[in-house]
Amino acid sequence: MLHFSGFSQENYLFAAKEPAVKILKFYPNPATTIINFDFQKDYDRSYNLVIYNFLGKKVFELTGISLTNQVNLSDFTRGVYIFQLRNKNGKIIESGKFQVSK
Repeated sequence: MLHFSGFSQENYLFAAKEPAVKILKFYPNPATTIINFDFQKDYDRSYNLVIYNFLGKKVFELTGISLTNQVNLSDFTRGVYIFQLRNKNGKIIESGKFQVSK
């Protein structure tokens, strides 16, 4: 039998964070041949878009991005990918994941 002296569930409640407004909209997800990355706000031409496979290997990088960007997935294998939007100093501004299904 377990006994928790002085245990109160109230001590473990945390305030929910408000959802952050996303900078990028990406679609379709899952994707088959292309995926689009569109800026919703805070567009900066100096940002880079980097895509990694689920093992952490960089598979794509787009520099000098525009308001709307399209990535051809013909060389991507089926699976889950992570994208990172980085500023000119390499700081991650936003990240997310998408699926390629062929």
